[in-house]
Amino acid sequence: MAIPDYQSLMLPLLHVASDGKEHLLNEMIETLADEFKLTLDEKKELLPSGRQAIFDNRVAWARTYLKKARLLESTGRGKFKITDRGLQTLEAKPVFINTKFLRQFPEFIDFQNSPKRSDSVEMDSTKPETPEETLEVSHQYLEKALSQELLDRIKRCSPKFFEQLVVDLLVGMGYGGSRQNAGQAVGQSGDGGIDGIINEDKLGLDVVYIQAKRWESPIGRPVVQAFAGSLEGHRARKGVLITSSYFTQDAKEYVNRIEKKIVLIDGNQLSQLMIEHGIG
Repeated sequence: MAIPDYQSLMLPLLHVASDGKEHLLNEMIETLADEFKLTLDEKKELLPSGRQAIFDNRVAWARTYLKKARLLESTGRGKFKITDRGLQTLEAKPVFINTKFLRQFPEFIDFQNSPKRSDSVEMDSTKPETPEETLEVSHQYLEKALSQELLDRIKRCSPKFFEQLVVDLLVGMGYGGSRQNAGQAVGQSGDGGIDGIINEDKLGLDVVYIQAKRWESPIGRPVVQAFAGSLEGHRARKGVLITSSYFTQDAKEYVNRIEKKIVLIDGNQLSQLMIEHGIG
């Protein structure tokens, strides 16, 4: 079955806590996962950020809202139990508990209206996502739009600018030592399909050969194969081929079959790396 939303978890969570005993959040997560018959994959499915399991996050928010309505109370770090109000609520046999239901309690209304709330997303009983999920999805949407905007601008710039952008990115990722040294390396070679050479680390223990292609059309196997041949001519073992477009499947499969270590970075990966490392 699908992972239940956090509001659907409120009533089952309160029922489990109705024994009056102290419960741990982690134990509650396992109990509810079993109750909803979640598969292992469903239990492991992560939020967009990859930092927490979706189901864990939803159980935690369900507990938080029940606590704010004083149906549960904290008894220690990660520990909680049902309150008298929580027991009275269950005696009324509600068929569903959601944020709309919880607004009958003044403490919950105060929490909802508080300017210091930890979740700045408006609570909506019609939304299945937790505030954290809503924020992360919004962040992903904005990041995707920014990524596309960066890529569009890159494609309008000159090949020389693209080479320098590649330098800034590689230095930002920890390659090449100083910006000055890396800048001298790139664009200097022009030899057999090599656009530049950059140190793999700040000590210069190994080098990486670079080819940067600001293209609109896809990069196929012949281009990648020619780059591999250039590496062989320099007795080089490692190379990075960066493009503003994308690589064909044939090109990707080729680099997996050869001995040389060639990393292919397409336009989408390039823009994502720029965002991740604050470049451009």
